[in-house]
Amino acid sequence: MPGNPISERPASALSENDQDMITEAAHRAWLNQSAEDVLDPETPVIDAHHHLWHGYGKPVPWQPDYWQKEQAADLSSGHNIVATVFMECGYRYDDGVANALRPIGETRAINGYADSFQDVTGLSCKAAAGIVGFADLTLGTQVQATLEGHLATAPDRFRGIRQITPWDPSPEVRYPGFNIDEGLMLSPKFAEGFGQLHKFGLSFDAWVFHPQIPEVAELATRFPETTIILDHFGGPLGVGPYRGKQKEIFAQWKRDISLVAQCPNVFAKLGGLAMEHAGFHWHERPRPPTSDELVEACGDYYLQTIDLFGPERCMFEANFPVDKISCSYRTLWNAHKKIARRFGVAEQQAMFFGTAKKVYRLDI
Repeated sequence: MPGNPISERPASALSENDQDMITEAAHRAWLNQSAEDVLDPETPVIDAHHHLWHGYGKPVPWQPDYWQKEQAADLSSGHNIVATVFMECGYRYDDGVANALRPIGETRAINGYADSFQDVTGLSCKAAAGIVGFADLTLGTQVQATLEGHLATAPDRFRGIRQITPWDPSPEVRYPGFNIDEGLMLSPKFAEGFGQLHKFGLSFDAWVFHPQIPEVAELATRFPETTIILDHFGGPLGVGPYRGKQKEIFAQWKRDISLVAQCPNVFAKLGGLAMEHAGFHWHERPRPPTSDELVEACGDYYLQTIDLFGPERCMFEANFPVDKISCSYRTLWNAHKKIARRFGVAEQQAMFFGTAKKVYRLDI
């Protein structure tokens, strides 16, 4: 049976742009096979984690651009998304400046995006109401110049830093193009830079693979005054040497997530399991998963995390367009809502809206 057509790029004399358009259209048709009615369409939602890019190389073949038009299509697909939080992705860095200051270009571009989004799209959603950028914390105290630059560029929206830290000994797991040192978050220079975040009122988004979760706990214990957000459930893996070992991985993940949940300054993002490295392989199927299938496969991760952190320290995320490899925006939020229905009204409000508003100090 045929799989997801995103892998079937046309070998022809078409231009790269034409090929990208065909690939994107094919992927959209694949996603539309599992169209669902929207659940609880009035529920106000803050999408706590997404990326943006435009004319930016080819980050993902199924979404060569994810800018105002593309994001607006997802945001207007039925759920009541009232605001979003942008997460750094190395987009449009400045040229002609010191390396440490180059990431400020991304913040400038996204701040402009947020300024114009409602006028351009006609939507009321406050897209990129919060911005999380990159700074190299291994610069130690010298990272202050980068932090100051981000804050000066987007004083009403800039809220935190994410530094790419996922590492694994297996080359089948590591992301190509990223040169990440083992134990980066525990290095003295990283800690020196990390210590600057609280001085500027900034949070830290931790993107790791599940074997690194104890490092997040150690970092949180060392810096209890700094808010840390654990992205994507701490990155449970299911590819490479981890493939076919879901029971063992979940058992290890459960032990480690229990440890980090004991740190009151750590919050958890619920999402990101539709990425390839989680190992569910939905993108290889002839049809995308339904929301029920997402809940069946991932529900234990959600419920365990909510039980350990409490709803007041949890927030739902889409991680689009990266998770779009596996499912549509509408289907993903339906899955979130089906899981949330097991909790009370106030608890649901926290996970869909209140926690993200508080953690990222959103003006909504």
